[in-house]
Amino acid sequence: MYKYDPKSSIADEFINDAEILESLAYARENKANKQVIDAILQKAREMKGISHKEAAVLLECELEEENKEIEKLAKEIKERFYGKRIVMFAPLYLSNYCINSCVYCPYHVKNKHIARKKLSQEEIKQEVIALQDMGHKRLAIEAGEDPENNPLEYILESIRTIYSIKHKNGAIRRVNVNIAATSVENYKKLKDAGIGTYILFQETSYKELHPAGPKSDYAYHTEAMDRAMEAGIDDVGCGVLFGLDKYRYELVGIIMHAEHLEAKFGVGPHTISVPRVCPADDIDPEELNAIPDEIFEKIVSVIRIAVPYTGMIVSTRESKATREKVLDLGISQISGGSRTSVGGYVEEEPEEENSAQFDVSDRRSLDEVVNWLLGLGYIPSFCTACYREGRTGDRFMKLLKSGQIVNCCQPNALMTLKEYLEDYASADTKEKGEKVIQEQLEIITNPVVKEKAKEYIENIHEGKRDFRF
Repeated sequence: MYKYDPKSSIADEFINDAEILESLAYARENKANKQVIDAILQKAREMKGISHKEAAVLLECELEEENKEIEKLAKEIKERFYGKRIVMFAPLYLSNYCINSCVYCPYHVKNKHIARKKLSQEEIKQEVIALQDMGHKRLAIEAGEDPENNPLEYILESIRTIYSIKHKNGAIRRVNVNIAATSVENYKKLKDAGIGTYILFQETSYKELHPAGPKSDYAYHTEAMDRAMEAGIDDVGCGVLFGLDKYRYELVGIIMHAEHLEAKFGVGPHTISVPRVCPADDIDPEELNAIPDEIFEKIVSVIRIAVPYTGMIVSTRESKATREKVLDLGISQISGGSRTSVGGYVEEEPEEENSAQFDVSDRRSLDEVVNWLLGLGYIPSFCTACYREGRTGDRFMKLLKSGQIVNCCQPNALMTLKEYLEDYASADTKEKGEKVIQEQLEIITNPVVKEKAKEYIENIHEGKRDFRF
């Protein structure tokens, strides 16, 4: 009998291979079982989540009407917890030096023709100013794993640099960190540096994808979120690069990881990212089982149903059309105006000096993305208030699950959108945005919050900044 225990601290017990295989077999057996699928959907309508085994059944479902209901329910859950708000962010690549051999990443140590780069603190400053001049307030910093070129001290110094820069009305208010698994001691240092979310992607089909380097240690990598939370980092972000191997297996694995964090720490992942393998230097996605759009969209729907409270992120790996579809199905955060090369915001790289981690499909500017979102009826949000007000971890989740967070999120989204419109927007974007703000202010149900939000928005128009609930 295999040992599966979501409360265990051992990777092979909380993401258990035999449990995943059993779940997938159960899903295959019931993919056309209307009674079983309808019972899962009925449970899902309570908007409290479903198990990894139930999620596997929905992913495998072959019944047309039930598949329509899966999509419809994902939209309803997204609307219930996140409304029309879409949080904006940008990645900032600090260094592409790496000692790992991950077969899906052009940063792998054996790739000798990619341009290796590492930003100095002065270069980071210039990148951050360029990002601030776009209007960004939230960054996700990225770096390869290389103790010599990218030691933790370099990451910590870079965070201090980013937070220190105030340019015109610009300021980065939240720095999320996507770096390699590390120790509890180092996670405490990241916590003390004031990071937002610690992000780490976790592929469960592992050995062939990570043949050498520190990342080849599956247990150490998989147990990283536990160490981060033990170190006091309340918000952690999971993710899977879909298309590397068996997507059904990966989906069950990531939901099991979310269940583990909830069972052990009382709070699941703050975010789940759903990147999909795409072309990059020395990488052919067709060799890595790239998945079609319709399966990708169903993955997003099923994750939204299974983990209804968790923020979901899609990057500029995806095209405008794909991003538009998955925004409706569950995505609550997107990047805009992104560059995946080291130093790419100050100056676009010539092709022969390519240092990018992957090709960007959606190459629109931040203003074009904001304008597009407004046209679709969304509220682009640059809000970082919960992190700065200490509403993180279980405090954030309790507010979200109770529905009380809307009294903070809605006005904060509108106020940060107003800042963007005043300082950075094109004329057309500003016109659309002002209309959305006035419409959405009237939807706020708490009269005290509504009047205060109107007052703050007028203050922003008069030149003041950084109001928050």
